[in-house]
Amino acid sequence: MILVGLTGGVATGKSTVAQMFQRCGAFVIDADALAHQVVEPDKPAWRAIVKTFGKAVLNPDRTINRQALGALVFRNRASLRRLEQIIHPRVAREQARLTARARRNDSKAVVIYDVPLLYEAGIDKRVEKVIVVTADRETQIARLKKRNGFPRADAIRRIRSQLPLRQKARAADYLLDGTTPRPRLLAQVKRLYRELAERA
Repeated sequence: MILVGLTGGVATGKSTVAQMFQRCGAFVIDADALAHQVVEPDKPAWRAIVKTFGKAVLNPDRTINRQALGALVFRNRASLRRLEQIIHPRVAREQARLTARARRNDSKAVVIYDVPLLYEAGIDKRVEKVIVVTADRETQIARLKKRNGFPRADAIRRIRSQLPLRQKARAADYLLDGTTPRPRLLAQVKRLYRELAERA
């Protein structure tokens, strides 16, 4: 089995690449999906978030209002770090459980761990290879405006809350350009998947 970290900047096309790996046969673990699970109402992380940030970050159904929480933490680095301290350890435990299950099911599995904050959270130390998906800044801003309805200033703030993309790219084992036309990007992912499957 091989465990590969997949990361990039916000709105660089990482989720698209993850879906392509899944189509190739990889076992994909989505850190964002795990983060959603660990903050479900009344779970320990949910209680810690409400205690730290108050009930203003809740929807009427008691789920976390991600927009409200994001507006709080992306304006304050200390708050963002506090939120990460609540969520990251719980997500890491869930990822380890899913990786172990993938290994039991297929000793030659290619496991792709799709995680936005791979370097920021030190997860690069826990994976064997790292793929970074890149895009130019204007593409990231345009995608955030379209996808999330962010004004330009909020889009830039969200991009700046992560490690600079150049830094991630320098540390990567493999680079994929998330602005590449999809058919060509899929061909690149297929080639990379075959290489990783041989290593597994």
